[in-house]
Amino acid sequence: MTIFDIAAYRLHNHQISATAFKTPAEVTAWLGAVQAQDYAHSKWALGQRLPGSTDAGIEQALNDKKIIRTWALRGTLHLLATEDVRWILALIAPGMIARSATYYKKFDLDESNFPKIREAIIQTLQGGKQLTREEFFAKLEQRDIATQDLRGSHILYRAALERTICLGPLVGKQPTYTLLDEWAPDFPVKPYEEALAEFTLRYFNSHGPATVADFCNWSGFTQTEAKKGLEMVKSSLVQATAEGQVYWMPENGAAPTNGLSEVYLLAGFDEYLLGYKDRSIILDAANQKEVVSFNGIFKPTVIIEGRVAGIWSRAFKKNEVLIETKPYFQWSEMHQTAIAAEADKYARFMGKPAAIIQNPGYEK
Repeated sequence: MTIFDIAAYRLHNHQISATAFKTPAEVTAWLGAVQAQDYAHSKWALGQRLPGSTDAGIEQALNDKKIIRTWALRGTLHLLATEDVRWILALIAPGMIARSATYYKKFDLDESNFPKIREAIIQTLQGGKQLTREEFFAKLEQRDIATQDLRGSHILYRAALERTICLGPLVGKQPTYTLLDEWAPDFPVKPYEEALAEFTLRYFNSHGPATVADFCNWSGFTQTEAKKGLEMVKSSLVQATAEGQVYWMPENGAAPTNGLSEVYLLAGFDEYLLGYKDRSIILDAANQKEVVSFNGIFKPTVIIEGRVAGIWSRAFKKNEVLIETKPYFQWSEMHQTAIAAEADKYARFMGKPAAIIQNPGYEK
């Protein structure tokens, strides 16, 4: 297997070059979890995989409780299919909580404090309340729960991992917080080994070809946990080798090379780039620090022949989307035409009639 095969398989399995799904919840469930630190781009990450979808339609799926936004993998916000929220959080929470012990100590959050905090949160939000962070913290302060500095953030994160809260609908541009038990149905939690096997299989099916190290980096699992999960599901996967590295992937026949001929404008934090420890297959080392900044911000990328060919950003006017690009090599006229088509696709997703490309040329 070549690195071009790997890129082609990943575009296919990520549902970028072709999709088998019809709804945002189906795509979210297939990917396992979709990073949603940048909320606007997380919606485009789904939209890119659902031709004809709109930002408003994906927003509606969240408001209809088909998808939940909450803290999950790696201590950051994710989109999860509603039916998956409880069992995925139950699977990953023990490890995430254990790794947060130092921060809890720093902010005077002893384990004996959390039952009281949880009860205060429930009393604050019960009855269908949806509060902004400022409102929520003010209510907790009234109950003698300190939220200054980053203490409040760790309280929110712990409450999400314990399946007490999740994010509700926006108020303006501000997210709200609400009780998970009141916001979404109580789907059952899977037994540990069943959950580990299911989560492992979802990762390699949707992100493969991928390595065990990639899976650890994405999931936050230890090598021991990841290898245990892989051992349980490897009979449902196939193994391939490229440049001495072992990859695991679903059995889906010959490499779907048609995806490599397409051009894509991918979201910031898109799983196609974020979902791996080793990103060298699709990202040149020379551009690594610009695409993935030192504080973990993943910029929106232009993908040509399966690799990062530049970055892009967008701004909005009343009836237009302005797409500014920065190429990493000279794009051909054919590539520029394809990028313009992708920009129009993004404009339609955002409900705008037109897109304007700025700086389409090559800049050293």
